[in-house]
Amino acid sequence: MKRVLSVVVVFCALILFIVPVCAQDKAADTNQLVREKIQADKKLFIAENMELTESEAKAFWPVYEGYQKDLGKVVERSRKLIEDYANHYQSMTDATAKKLTDDMIGLENDRLKLRKDYLPKFRKVLSDKKTARYYQLENKIFAVVSYELAKVIPLVK
Repeated sequence: MKRVLSVVVVFCALILFIVPVCAQDKAADTNQLVREKIQADKKLFIAENMELTESEAKAFWPVYEGYQKDLGKVVERSRKLIEDYANHYQSMTDATAKKLTDDMIGLENDRLKLRKDYLPKFRKVLSDKKTARYYQLENKIFAVVSYELAKVIPLVK
């Protein structure tokens, strides 16, 4: 489990930090390949740890795919927020800091709303124990990625 989680985190870091500095013409292709790799590794991590029966899997994966698609929108907004922070880091004003903080809180709220919105959908296709397990797995991934981001994003001056 730790090995696959580590791979997912490494690729998340790649998409957030390395891909944006690639050349413009190559960045779109690289970005798409990295995203596909992250999604595949994450799905493998989830599959290995969910212990789904065949009937559970048949019902679970479409809900999972919908959730990942919606989560991807939040992740993309997070990436843009980090990029915006980096662009303003050297010339940070109070107004910019306020906007960035408000945007960060908005993203956290949107992520929580998404989790709440999907909870009944997951409960409909999984037992409560397996739903809890899935949310734990998502939390583990989020915690590790958040930790890695916190290590590399400097504090406001």
